[in-house]
Amino acid sequence: MKNHQRFRVLHVGKFYPPHRGGMETHLELVCERLSRQCDVSVVVANDGLRTISSRVGGVPVTRVGTLGNLAGTSISPAMTFAIRKHPAEIIHIHWPNPTAVAAYLVSRHPGRLIITYHSDVVRQRILAKGFEPLLREALDRAAAVIATSPCYVETSPVLRGVKGKCHVIPLGLCTDACDSPNFAEVERIRQKFGPRILLGVGRHVYYKGFEYLIEAMQHVNAKALLVGDGPLRNDLEALARRLGVEDRVVFLGEVKDVIPYYHAADVFVLPSITRSEAFGIVQIEAMACGLPVINTMLDSAVPFVSRNGETGLSVAPQNVEQLASAMNLLLDDERLRAQYGRAARRRVEREFAADVMTQRTLDLYDEVLDGRGTMGPVYKRPIQFEHTNVPILNESLVP
Repeated sequence: MKNHQRFRVLHVGKFYPPHRGGMETHLELVCERLSRQCDVSVVVANDGLRTISSRVGGVPVTRVGTLGNLAGTSISPAMTFAIRKHPAEIIHIHWPNPTAVAAYLVSRHPGRLIITYHSDVVRQRILAKGFEPLLREALDRAAAVIATSPCYVETSPVLRGVKGKCHVIPLGLCTDACDSPNFAEVERIRQKFGPRILLGVGRHVYYKGFEYLIEAMQHVNAKALLVGDGPLRNDLEALARRLGVEDRVVFLGEVKDVIPYYHAADVFVLPSITRSEAFGIVQIEAMACGLPVINTMLDSAVPFVSRNGETGLSVAPQNVEQLASAMNLLLDDERLRAQYGRAARRRVEREFAADVMTQRTLDLYDEVLDGRGTMGPVYKRPIQFEHTNVPILNESLVP
Protein backbone atom coordinates (compact mmCIF):
# COMPACT_ATOMS: atom_id res chain seq x y z
CA MET A 1 0.00 0.00 0.00
CA LYS A 2 1.45 3.36 -0.99
CA ASN A 3 1.53 6.21 1.50
CA HIS A 4 -1.55 8.06 0.31
CA GLN A 5 -2.95 11.03 2.13
CA ARG A 6 -5.62 9.67 4.46
CA PHE A 7 -8.75 9.16 2.35
CA ARG A 8 -12.43 8.61 3.12
CA VAL A 9 -14.42 5.44 2.53
CA LEU A 10 -18.14 4.93 3.06
CA HIS A 11 -19.26 1.33 3.56
CA VAL A 12 -22.93 0.66 2.82
CA GLY A 13 -24.39 -2.53 4.27
CA LYS A 14 -27.70 -4.04 5.34
CA PHE A 15 -27.28 -3.81 9.10
CA TYR A 16 -24.46 -3.44 11.62
CA PRO A 17 -23.77 -5.16 14.96
CA PRO A 18 -25.22 -5.72 17.48
CA HIS A 19 -27.51 -6.95 14.67
CA ARG A 20 -26.40 -10.57 14.16
CA GLY A 21 -25.34 -12.10 10.85
CA GLY A 22 -22.33 -13.15 8.82
CA MET A 23 -22.31 -10.05 6.62
CA GLU A 24 -22.73 -7.80 9.66
CA THR A 25 -19.83 -9.47 11.47
CA HIS A 26 -17.62 -9.09 8.41
CA LEU A 27 -18.62 -5.44 7.94
CA GLU A 28 -17.73 -4.59 11.53
CA LEU A 29 -14.36 -6.35 11.36
CA VAL A 30 -13.26 -4.89 8.05
CA CYS A 31 -14.35 -1.35 8.97
CA GLU A 32 -12.62 -1.38 12.36
CA ARG A 33 -9.40 -2.68 10.79
CA LEU A 34 -9.53 -0.27 7.83
CA SER A 35 -10.17 2.70 10.13
CA ARG A 36 -6.52 2.48 11.23
CA GLN A 37 -5.42 3.47 7.72
CA CYS A 38 -8.29 5.56 6.32
CA ASP A 39 -11.39 7.47 7.45
CA VAL A 40 -14.16 4.88 7.43
CA SER A 41 -17.87 5.52 7.92
CA VAL A 42 -20.83 3.15 7.67
CA VAL A 43 -24.41 3.59 6.47
CA VAL A 44 -26.92 0.78 7.11
CA ALA A 45 -30.64 0.38 7.70
CA ASN A 46 -32.18 0.73 11.14
CA ASP A 47 -34.85 -1.60 12.50
CA GLY A 48 -37.15 1.34 13.22
CA LEU A 49 -38.35 4.62 11.71
CA ARG A 50 -35.69 6.84 13.28
CA THR A 51 -32.26 7.61 11.86
CA ILE A 52 -29.61 7.13 14.53
CA SER A 53 -25.91 8.01 14.39
CA SER A 54 -23.30 6.66 16.80
CA ARG A 55 -19.74 5.40 17.00
CA VAL A 56 -19.21 1.66 17.25
CA GLY A 57 -15.65 0.53 17.92
CA GLY A 58 -14.46 3.98 16.83
CA VAL A 59 -16.31 3.79 13.49
CA PRO A 60 -19.10 6.33 12.76
CA VAL A 61 -22.27 4.36 11.97
CA THR A 62 -25.48 5.88 10.61
CA ARG A 63 -28.55 3.64 10.85
CA VAL A 64 -31.15 5.25 8.58
CA GLY A 65 -34.83 4.97 9.33
CA THR A 66 -36.73 2.11 7.72
CA LEU A 67 -40.36 2.32 6.61
CA GLY A 68 -40.81 -1.43 6.29
CA ASN A 69 -39.52 -4.61 4.75
CA LEU A 70 -40.17 -6.24 1.38
CA ALA A 71 -38.95 -9.81 0.82
CA GLY A 72 -36.13 -9.33 3.30
CA THR A 73 -35.14 -5.93 1.88
CA SER A 74 -35.38 -2.80 4.02
CA ILE A 75 -37.26 0.16 2.55
CA SER A 76 -35.04 3.07 3.61
CA PRO A 77 -35.44 6.18 1.41
CA ALA A 78 -33.16 8.22 3.68
CA MET A 79 -30.20 6.08 2.63
CA THR A 80 -30.00 8.01 -0.64
CA PHE A 81 -29.42 11.30 1.19
CA ALA A 82 -26.96 9.71 3.61
CA ILE A 83 -24.83 8.51 0.68
CA ARG A 84 -25.19 11.72 -1.34
CA LYS A 85 -23.99 14.02 1.44
CA HIS A 86 -20.97 11.92 2.42
CA PRO A 87 -17.62 13.31 1.13
CA ALA A 88 -16.09 9.88 0.49
CA GLU A 89 -13.57 9.17 -2.24
CA ILE A 90 -14.73 5.54 -2.27
CA ILE A 91 -18.24 4.11 -1.83
CA HIS A 92 -18.02 0.44 -0.83
CA ILE A 93 -21.32 -1.47 -1.11
CA HIS A 94 -21.90 -4.95 0.28
CA TRP A 95 -24.20 -7.07 -1.91
CA PRO A 96 -26.83 -8.59 -1.73
CA ASN A 97 -28.46 -5.33 -0.72
CA PRO A 98 -30.98 -3.90 -3.24
CA THR A 99 -31.65 -0.91 -0.97
CA ALA A 100 -28.00 0.16 -0.98
CA VAL A 101 -27.59 -0.23 -4.74
CA ALA A 102 -30.76 1.72 -5.53
CA ALA A 103 -29.82 4.44 -3.04
CA TYR A 104 -26.34 4.75 -4.51
CA LEU A 105 -27.61 5.04 -8.08
CA VAL A 106 -30.16 7.69 -7.15
CA SER A 107 -27.59 9.61 -5.07
CA ARG A 108 -25.28 10.12 -8.09
CA HIS A 109 -22.33 10.13 -5.71
CA PRO A 110 -19.09 11.06 -7.56
CA GLY A 111 -16.81 8.74 -5.58
CA ARG A 112 -15.29 5.55 -6.97
CA LEU A 113 -17.52 2.53 -6.44
CA ILE A 114 -16.42 -0.86 -5.08
CA ILE A 115 -18.88 -3.72 -4.59
CA THR A 116 -18.20 -6.70 -2.37
CA TYR A 117 -20.31 -9.46 -3.90
CA HIS A 118 -21.02 -11.78 -0.98
CA SER A 119 -23.52 -13.98 -2.82
CA ASP A 120 -26.12 -14.31 -5.54
CA VAL A 121 -29.77 -13.92 -4.60
CA VAL A 122 -30.72 -17.59 -4.49
CA ARG A 123 -34.19 -17.95 -3.04
CA GLN A 124 -36.00 -14.73 -4.03
CA ARG A 125 -35.44 -15.19 -7.75
CA ILE A 126 -38.45 -13.16 -8.93
CA LEU A 127 -37.30 -10.15 -6.91
CA ALA A 128 -33.73 -10.65 -8.14
CA LYS A 129 -34.88 -10.75 -11.77
CA GLY A 130 -36.79 -7.51 -11.37
CA PHE A 131 -33.84 -5.79 -9.74
CA GLU A 132 -31.26 -7.12 -12.20
CA PRO A 133 -31.07 -3.97 -14.42
CA LEU A 134 -30.14 -1.80 -11.40
CA LEU A 135 -27.52 -4.30 -10.25
CA ARG A 136 -26.06 -4.43 -13.75
CA GLU A 137 -25.86 -0.64 -13.86
CA ALA A 138 -24.07 -0.55 -10.52
CA LEU A 139 -21.63 -3.25 -11.63
CA ASP A 140 -20.96 -1.31 -14.83
CA ARG A 141 -20.12 1.78 -12.78
CA ALA A 142 -17.95 -0.11 -10.31
CA ALA A 143 -14.21 0.41 -10.45
CA ALA A 144 -13.76 -3.03 -8.88
CA VAL A 145 -15.81 -5.97 -7.67
CA ILE A 146 -14.63 -8.03 -4.71
CA ALA A 147 -15.49 -11.73 -4.75
CA THR A 148 -14.86 -13.79 -1.63
CA SER A 149 -13.52 -16.81 -3.52
CA PRO A 150 -12.34 -17.78 -7.02
CA CYS A 151 -15.06 -20.44 -7.08
CA TYR A 152 -17.79 -17.81 -6.87
CA VAL A 153 -16.36 -15.87 -9.81
CA GLU A 154 -16.63 -19.01 -11.91
CA THR A 155 -20.07 -20.17 -10.75
CA SER A 156 -22.01 -16.91 -10.38
CA PRO A 157 -23.69 -15.87 -13.66
CA VAL A 158 -23.53 -12.28 -12.46
CA LEU A 159 -19.81 -12.29 -11.67
CA ARG A 160 -18.92 -14.12 -14.87
CA GLY A 161 -20.28 -11.09 -16.70
CA VAL A 162 -17.83 -8.74 -14.93
CA LYS A 163 -14.91 -11.14 -14.55
CA GLY A 164 -12.45 -8.48 -15.69
CA LYS A 165 -13.30 -6.36 -12.65
CA CYS A 166 -13.19 -9.17 -10.08
CA HIS A 167 -10.62 -9.23 -7.31
CA VAL A 168 -10.70 -12.14 -4.87
CA ILE A 169 -10.43 -11.11 -1.23
CA PRO A 170 -11.67 -13.89 1.06
CA LEU A 171 -13.45 -12.98 4.28
CA GLY A 172 -11.20 -12.74 7.29
CA LEU A 173 -11.22 -13.47 11.00
CA CYS A 174 -9.46 -12.05 14.04
CA THR A 175 -7.90 -15.15 15.58
CA ASP A 176 -7.05 -13.65 18.99
CA ALA A 177 -10.16 -15.07 20.70
CA CYS A 178 -9.50 -18.48 19.15
CA ASP A 179 -6.04 -18.56 20.72
CA SER A 180 -7.15 -17.93 24.29
CA PRO A 181 -10.30 -19.91 25.10
CA ASN A 182 -11.78 -20.33 28.56
CA PHE A 183 -10.05 -23.64 29.34
CA ALA A 184 -12.27 -24.34 32.33
CA GLU A 185 -15.30 -24.10 30.05
CA VAL A 186 -13.62 -26.30 27.44
CA GLU A 187 -13.09 -28.97 30.09
CA ARG A 188 -16.68 -28.62 31.34
CA ILE A 189 -18.02 -29.19 27.82
CA ARG A 190 -15.83 -32.23 27.27
CA GLN A 191 -16.79 -33.71 30.63
CA LYS A 192 -20.49 -33.18 29.91
CA PHE A 193 -20.69 -34.24 26.26
CA GLY A 194 -17.48 -36.15 25.47
CA PRO A 195 -15.56 -38.16 24.56
CA ARG A 196 -16.70 -37.93 20.89
CA ILE A 197 -18.07 -34.48 20.02
CA LEU A 198 -19.30 -33.13 16.70
CA LEU A 199 -20.14 -29.42 16.43
CA GLY A 200 -22.46 -27.50 14.13
CA VAL A 201 -22.92 -23.71 14.33
CA GLY A 202 -25.48 -21.63 12.49
CA ARG A 203 -29.05 -20.43 12.25
CA HIS A 204 -31.67 -23.14 11.97
CA VAL A 205 -32.77 -22.25 8.44
CA TYR A 206 -33.41 -24.29 5.30
CA TYR A 207 -30.03 -24.03 3.59
CA LYS A 208 -27.96 -25.12 6.61
CA GLY A 209 -28.97 -28.76 6.09
CA PHE A 210 -29.04 -29.66 9.78
CA GLU A 211 -31.75 -32.24 9.11
CA TYR A 212 -29.17 -34.33 7.21
CA LEU A 213 -26.77 -34.12 10.14
CA ILE A 214 -29.55 -35.32 12.44
CA GLU A 215 -30.38 -38.22 10.10
CA ALA A 216 -26.71 -39.17 9.89
CA MET A 217 -26.52 -39.40 13.68
CA GLN A 218 -28.50 -42.64 13.45
CA HIS A 219 -25.22 -44.20 12.27
CA VAL A 220 -22.71 -42.27 14.44
CA ASN A 221 -21.81 -42.96 18.05
CA ALA A 222 -21.13 -39.43 19.25
CA LYS A 223 -22.77 -36.27 20.52
CA ALA A 224 -23.67 -33.61 17.93
CA LEU A 225 -23.86 -30.16 19.55
CA LEU A 226 -25.86 -27.59 17.57
CA VAL A 227 -25.19 -23.96 18.48
CA GLY A 228 -27.71 -21.45 17.17
CA ASP A 229 -31.41 -20.91 16.80
CA GLY A 230 -33.92 -20.14 14.10
CA PRO A 231 -37.35 -20.81 12.60
CA LEU A 232 -36.68 -24.53 11.99
CA ARG A 233 -35.52 -25.39 15.49
CA ASN A 234 -38.82 -26.99 16.59
CA ASP A 235 -38.94 -29.06 13.40
CA LEU A 236 -35.35 -30.21 13.88
CA GLU A 237 -35.98 -31.18 17.49
CA ALA A 238 -39.07 -33.14 16.40
CA LEU A 239 -36.99 -34.91 13.73
CA ALA A 240 -34.39 -35.94 16.30
CA ARG A 241 -37.12 -37.42 18.52
CA ARG A 242 -38.78 -39.19 15.59
CA LEU A 243 -35.49 -40.80 14.54
CA GLY A 244 -34.62 -41.77 18.10
CA VAL A 245 -31.42 -39.69 18.26
CA GLU A 246 -32.52 -37.05 20.75
CA ASP A 247 -29.86 -38.41 23.13
CA ARG A 248 -27.15 -37.84 20.47
CA VAL A 249 -28.22 -34.40 19.18
CA VAL A 250 -28.05 -31.52 21.67
CA PHE A 251 -29.71 -28.19 20.80
CA LEU A 252 -27.76 -25.54 22.72
CA GLY A 253 -29.46 -22.45 21.27
CA GLU A 254 -27.46 -19.24 21.27
CA VAL A 255 -24.36 -19.32 23.47
CA LYS A 256 -22.49 -16.33 24.82
CA ASP A 257 -19.08 -17.64 23.76
CA VAL A 258 -18.79 -20.30 21.07
CA ILE A 259 -14.97 -20.52 21.14
CA PRO A 260 -14.79 -23.10 23.98
CA TYR A 261 -17.14 -25.35 21.98
CA TYR A 262 -14.76 -25.30 19.02
CA HIS A 263 -11.87 -26.30 21.29
CA ALA A 264 -13.88 -29.00 23.04
CA ALA A 265 -15.15 -30.58 19.81
CA ASP A 266 -13.38 -33.22 17.75
CA VAL A 267 -14.89 -32.36 14.35
CA PHE A 268 -16.79 -29.38 12.92
CA VAL A 269 -19.65 -30.13 10.52
CA LEU A 270 -21.18 -27.71 7.99
CA PRO A 271 -23.86 -29.77 6.16
CA SER A 272 -25.24 -26.90 4.02
CA ILE A 273 -27.33 -27.86 0.99
CA THR A 274 -27.56 -24.80 -1.31
CA ARG A 275 -25.32 -21.99 -2.50
CA SER A 276 -27.23 -19.68 -0.17
CA GLU A 277 -24.31 -20.79 2.02
CA ALA A 278 -21.98 -18.61 0.02
CA PHE A 279 -18.90 -18.84 2.24
CA GLY A 280 -19.50 -20.41 5.65
CA ILE A 281 -17.40 -18.14 7.83
CA VAL A 282 -18.01 -20.44 10.80
CA GLN A 283 -15.61 -22.81 9.05
CA ILE A 284 -12.85 -20.24 9.54
CA GLU A 285 -13.65 -19.98 13.24
CA ALA A 286 -13.42 -23.75 13.59
CA MET A 287 -10.23 -23.96 11.53
CA ALA A 288 -8.61 -21.17 13.55
CA CYS A 289 -9.23 -23.32 16.63
CA GLY A 290 -7.43 -26.23 14.96
CA LEU A 291 -10.58 -28.19 14.20
CA PRO A 292 -10.96 -30.38 11.08
CA VAL A 293 -14.04 -29.58 8.99
CA ILE A 294 -16.61 -31.69 7.19
CA ASN A 295 -18.41 -29.57 4.60
CA THR A 296 -20.36 -30.11 1.39
CA MET A 297 -19.30 -29.84 -2.24
CA LEU A 298 -21.46 -26.83 -3.07
CA ASP A 299 -20.81 -24.63 -6.10
CA SER A 300 -19.94 -21.78 -3.73
CA ALA A 301 -16.94 -20.85 -1.59
CA VAL A 302 -17.71 -23.50 1.03
CA PRO A 303 -15.30 -26.20 -0.28
CA PHE A 304 -12.77 -23.47 -1.10
CA VAL A 305 -12.54 -22.42 2.54
CA SER A 306 -11.92 -25.90 3.90
CA ARG A 307 -10.28 -28.14 1.32
CA ASN A 308 -11.13 -31.78 0.88
CA GLY A 309 -8.24 -34.01 1.92
CA GLU A 310 -6.23 -31.07 3.30
CA THR A 311 -8.14 -29.41 6.16
CA GLY A 312 -11.05 -31.87 6.35
CA LEU A 313 -13.47 -33.77 4.15
CA SER A 314 -16.06 -32.63 1.61
CA VAL A 315 -19.15 -34.74 0.89
CA ALA A 316 -22.08 -34.45 -1.48
CA PRO A 317 -24.90 -32.20 -0.24
CA GLN A 318 -27.97 -33.99 1.16
CA ASN A 319 -26.11 -37.32 1.24
CA VAL A 320 -26.68 -38.87 4.67
CA GLU A 321 -24.48 -41.91 3.99
CA GLN A 322 -21.44 -39.87 2.95
CA LEU A 323 -21.92 -37.48 5.86
CA ALA A 324 -22.14 -40.29 8.41
CA SER A 325 -19.10 -42.04 6.91
CA ALA A 326 -17.05 -38.85 7.02
CA MET A 327 -17.97 -38.22 10.65
CA ASN A 328 -17.12 -41.79 11.63
CA LEU A 329 -13.83 -41.72 9.76
CA LEU A 330 -12.59 -38.60 11.53
CA LEU A 331 -13.96 -39.54 14.95
CA ASP A 332 -12.16 -42.89 14.73
CA ASP A 333 -8.81 -41.54 13.46
CA GLU A 334 -7.11 -39.20 15.94
CA ARG A 335 -4.01 -38.89 13.77
CA LEU A 336 -5.99 -37.74 10.74
CA ARG A 337 -7.96 -35.28 12.85
CA ALA A 338 -4.74 -33.76 14.15
CA GLN A 339 -3.23 -33.57 10.66
CA TYR A 340 -6.27 -31.81 9.22
CA GLY A 341 -6.55 -29.54 12.26
CA ARG A 342 -2.96 -28.31 11.94
CA ALA A 343 -3.42 -27.70 8.22
CA ALA A 344 -6.67 -25.86 8.93
CA ARG A 345 -4.97 -23.44 11.29
CA ARG A 346 -2.15 -22.81 8.79
CA ARG A 347 -4.68 -22.10 6.03
CA VAL A 348 -6.46 -19.53 8.19
CA GLU A 349 -3.21 -17.73 8.94
CA ARG A 350 -2.26 -17.70 5.27
CA GLU A 351 -5.59 -16.86 3.61
CA PHE A 352 -8.26 -15.81 6.12
CA ALA A 353 -6.58 -13.78 8.87
CA ALA A 354 -8.06 -10.32 9.43
CA ASP A 355 -4.75 -8.58 8.73
CA VAL A 356 -4.42 -10.40 5.40
CA MET A 357 -7.97 -9.39 4.39
CA THR A 358 -7.38 -5.78 5.47
CA GLN A 359 -4.13 -5.42 3.55
CA ARG A 360 -5.66 -6.89 0.39
CA THR A 361 -8.54 -4.42 0.69
CA LEU A 362 -6.20 -1.49 1.21
CA ASP A 363 -4.16 -2.57 -1.81
CA LEU A 364 -7.33 -2.58 -3.90
CA TYR A 365 -8.28 0.88 -2.63
CA ASP A 366 -4.82 2.00 -3.71
CA GLU A 367 -5.42 0.66 -7.23
CA VAL A 368 -8.86 2.23 -7.47
CA LEU A 369 -7.68 5.64 -6.29
CA ASP A 370 -4.82 5.45 -8.82
CA GLY A 371 -7.32 4.64 -11.57
CA ARG A 372 -6.10 1.05 -11.94
CA GLY A 373 -9.13 -0.69 -10.40
CA THR A 374 -10.37 -2.27 -13.61
CA MET A 375 -7.08 -3.92 -14.57
CA GLY A 376 -7.70 -7.60 -15.33
CA PRO A 377 -9.09 -10.27 -13.04
CA VAL A 378 -7.15 -10.90 -9.87
CA TYR A 379 -8.04 -14.47 -9.00
CA LYS A 380 -6.80 -17.99 -9.53
CA ARG A 381 -8.66 -20.80 -11.20
CA PRO A 382 -10.92 -22.57 -8.72
CA ILE A 383 -9.97 -25.89 -7.20
CA GLN A 384 -11.64 -28.76 -9.03
CA PHE A 385 -13.16 -31.33 -6.69
CA GLU A 386 -13.31 -34.85 -8.02
CA HIS A 387 -15.75 -37.11 -6.20
CA THR A 388 -13.28 -39.95 -6.41
CA ASN A 389 -10.89 -37.97 -4.21
CA VAL A 390 -13.22 -38.29 -1.24
CA PRO A 391 -11.74 -41.30 0.55
CA ILE A 392 -14.97 -42.46 2.20
CA LEU A 393 -17.62 -42.65 -0.49
CA ASN A 394 -17.71 -46.41 -0.86
CA GLU A 395 -17.11 -47.40 2.76
CA SER A 396 -19.92 -48.92 4.79
CA LEU A 397 -21.34 -47.01 7.72
CA VAL A 398 -19.74 -47.59 11.08
CA PRO A 399 -22.49 -48.24 13.64
